[in-house]
Amino acid sequence: MKISIYNDWDHIPKYAEEGAEEVTLSFDGEYRKGDVIHISDLEPDRFYVFKLDAVLAPSVVYVTKDELLYPVPFYEKRENLNPLTFFGNRHVVSIRRAESYEVMTYRNLSENSFDPHDDIGVYPHASANIETRGESVFAAANAINGNIAHGSHGEWPYESWGINCRADAEFRLDFGRPVNIREIWIYERCDFPHDNWWTEGTLSFSTGERKILHLEKREDGSAQKYMLSEDNVTWLTLGELIKAQDPSPFPALTQIKVFGTEANYEIFK
Repeated sequence: MKISIYNDWDHIPKYAEEGAEEVTLSFDGEYRKGDVIHISDLEPDRFYVFKLDAVLAPSVVYVTKDELLYPVPFYEKRENLNPLTFFGNRHVVSIRRAESYEVMTYRNLSENSFDPHDDIGVYPHASANIETRGESVFAAANAINGNIAHGSHGEWPYESWGINCRADAEFRLDFGRPVNIREIWIYERCDFPHDNWWTEGTLSFSTGERKILHLEKREDGSAQKYMLSEDNVTWLTLGELIKAQDPSPFPALTQIKVFGTEANYEIFK
C-alpha cells in the first residue's frame, strides 16, 4: 500500500510513504489548491481503515478498486468540515487493513467521515438527486459523516443533506456489497423555526422491499429509531418524503445510521 500527496497539474509526489499492512504518512507542509491524496496498491474487495486527516474520525470502509484519488477540498468545498481539517503545516494520513473484529460484528454500516461527492469505489457512499445549490454544507455525504450536532444549519458542525425544496428529493446510500440491516436511525434537522420536518418517508431497498417511516418533530434533534429485517441489501434510498404543514419550506436530514452485519462472512479475507 502507498500514500502519496501530489498536485493535479504535475502529478509529481511531494510526500510519499508505503507499507504492507499499515501505512502512516506524516509531513510538514501546507496543502495547496489542487493537491490530491493518492492511495494506491490496494487490494480490491477488502475492508480498510482510513484516516485522511488528524481531525477526521477513522472509518471502516469497503474498497472495490486498487487505488483512490481524494482531492483535498478548498474554499466552499470545505465548509462542511471542521475548519482544522487539512489546515496548517503538519499533517498525518494513515491507512491499514481492517481487523476481523472491526468488520464481522453488529455495527453502524453507514458511517464514512470522508465520503467525497463522487463515487470513488469506497463504501459506504451517499448521493442524492438534489443537494441545495450544490453547496458542500447541504451534500448527501453530510448525512453519513457521524456528526449529529443540531441547533442551526449551514457550515460545520451544522452541515446536513438539504433538498432545495424539491418534492421528489431522494437520498441514496450504497454499501458496495450485501449487508443485513436490522435498525435505522433518522436524525431530522431541527433548526426551528427556520426548519420544517418530514412526517413520512419511504425506505426502498435493492431487494425490492419497501418500508414506510412515520416521522415526527423532535425539538432536541434526537434519533427516530426503526427496527427492521432486510437481508442482502446493496443499497437503499430514502424518498417520497412528506413535510409537515408548517410555514417553513426547509426540512433536511442531519444523519442516517444503518445498523446491521455483513451478509457474506466470506467477504473478509
